[in-house]
Amino acid sequence: MPTPIYLDGHSTTPLAPEALEAMSPWWHAQVGNPHSPHLAGMLASQAVERARSDVASLIGCDPQEVVFTSGATEANNIAIRGTAFSAVERSIERREIVVSAIEHKSVLSSASSLRTAGFRIIEAPVDENGVIDISVLERVVGEQTLLVSVMAVNNEVGSVQPLAEVVRIARAAGALVHVDAAQALGKLPLDCTEFDLASLSSHKMYGPMGIGGLFVSSAAPVRPLPMLFGGGQETGIRPGTVPTPLVAGFGAAAKLSRTRLGADAAHSRALSAVFLEEIRSRQVQFFENVPEKERVPGSLSLRFPGNDAMSIIGRASDRIAISEGSACTSGQITASHVLTAMGYTQREASETLRLYFGRYNSPTEAAEAAIVLSEIVRR
Repeated sequence: MPTPIYLDGHSTTPLAPEALEAMSPWWHAQVGNPHSPHLAGMLASQAVERARSDVASLIGCDPQEVVFTSGATEANNIAIRGTAFSAVERSIERREIVVSAIEHKSVLSSASSLRTAGFRIIEAPVDENGVIDISVLERVVGEQTLLVSVMAVNNEVGSVQPLAEVVRIARAAGALVHVDAAQALGKLPLDCTEFDLASLSSHKMYGPMGIGGLFVSSAAPVRPLPMLFGGGQETGIRPGTVPTPLVAGFGAAAKLSRTRLGADAAHSRALSAVFLEEIRSRQVQFFENVPEKERVPGSLSLRFPGNDAMSIIGRASDRIAISEGSACTSGQITASHVLTAMGYTQREASETLRLYFGRYNSPTEAAEAAIVLSEIVRR
């Protein structure tokens, strides 16, 4: 049976061959705990620090500002809960955290959990394109705001957020800035030195699963407390043995993405254009939930009126791999909180598919995917 065309890059991307090659020796030929004092440990430590430098180069920061985690979900928890508890410990009286209404569940849930600790959580709305309403954000961020957390790119509809404006508003109020950069890393230019905290994910940018990071600015006035307790690794923010193979793969993927940033974006944009042209030529009715100028290259959120997205996905699964929304909330029989925040009804949300055309897709695959979807929708 032929391998289905993979178009679910928002949930995870294919592993880059360069990342696999970087990991390979650490799986079977080389051994060593990077925290051990002997030669094997030192070699592992050198591999980890090379990777840390490669990740730091991709986001424009100092290597020592990169803390390795198990992924962006853990990084989001540390950034939000760790910062809040650090503020309480230091008797900082600010007790408000502002997030956008379309944040990843790991951000929304982390923030919501702090209500029992006396924090007020404010969700800033977005417009019909999934872009945060800056005028409302200006009104809700104030002298009681400790942290503003806004994602760089939405994981369901691909909308790119105006981070420069977010930073301007937060700084004017003396608030910290956290950015969930999981969907932007390796897809868009990213200068994390503008933020206090930024969450990173390896498997969203052609690296291995199970590894991510948290940028913690050395200039941030509040440093997050650890959410786990142990040996004090990763500058005390994330204890536990650093997984050398995964970190090496993350670093290799970051190094490759830095050299391919522009080419990957142009390639992804061209593929989505091929797909849209092909499906339009077949006179299939659909709507783009986010216009091209507002979305990350390669991302498409499409609504097919009168068609249930899950039915389409099921019928297409042997030929194309697509999804209806966040893989982190799969199995829940509820409308996407992202689409409802954008003003869509539950019915309209249930008619929406999510696609991402990435580095290893081809124009032929983009055209074929359009043909498959057209056939299914017509039925």
